[in-house]
Amino acid sequence: MPKRQPKTTFSLIALALSLVVLLAILYFVKLDIFWAWLLAWSLVTFGLYGYDKAQAKIGGGRVPEIVLHMITLLGGWPGAWGGRFLFRHKIRKPVFLVVLIISAMLWIGLGYWYFFVLR
Repeated sequence: MPKRQPKTTFSLIALALSLVVLLAILYFVKLDIFWAWLLAWSLVTFGLYGYDKAQAKIGGGRVPEIVLHMITLLGGWPGAWGGRFLFRHKIRKPVFLVVLIISAMLWIGLGYWYFFVLR
């Protein structure tokens, strides 16, 4: 059996964790789906930023940058901002700031559309 690529492994982990957290938030907290989605992806993104920073310090297996970008764009941008500042992680890479800004603008626009146009 061939070994999985880290981006596949971490993508599947992020997806599974986000879905579990999303369902838990919807069931126990009863948030609107928009807020629940953002919260679930943000918690997972924040956790993966922390994990990646810890792995960077000890020289362990890292979370691929493409996975961090992907989960940021899927709604984890608040968690990415938090992880970036709290862990001081990925602050020297301009592409992370660009992805964060684009993701924040995208989701703020989607939020406006969802709450003010769609409803």
